[in-house]
Amino acid sequence: MRDELFSVSLAQLFGGGQSNVQVYGSGVVTSILSDDLDGSRHQRFIIELKSKQTLLIAHNIDLAPRIDGLSLNDQIEFFGEYEWNDKGGVIHWTHDDPEEIHVNGWIFHNNVIYQ
Repeated sequence: MRDELFSVSLAQLFGGGQSNVQVYGSGVVTSILSDDLDGSRHQRFIIELKSKQTLLIAHNIDLAPRIDGLSLNDQIEFFGEYEWNDKGGVIHWTHDDPEEIHVNGWIFHNNVIYQ
């Protein structure tokens, strides 16, 4: 199963309009957005991949710590669930699942893992 996770590229998922796929990736922060406070709170920012595809990262800060000191041009790595949209996609589930039903995700920034 793990090899399957890493064999699917984000470009393939975007091109195929696929969602609900657990992925690993990395990119550079290009925009920091306001937190989404509707329902579960999410820290939101946009990254750009080497392929130039952009992704919205929606990191649940009710279940995981806020990424402190996040700045433009920072490099991050992530493991989360990809959801398709026409702007490149969204990555969420970047945290532990307290109900232990979903695969645990994370974000790696400045040598700290946030989950």
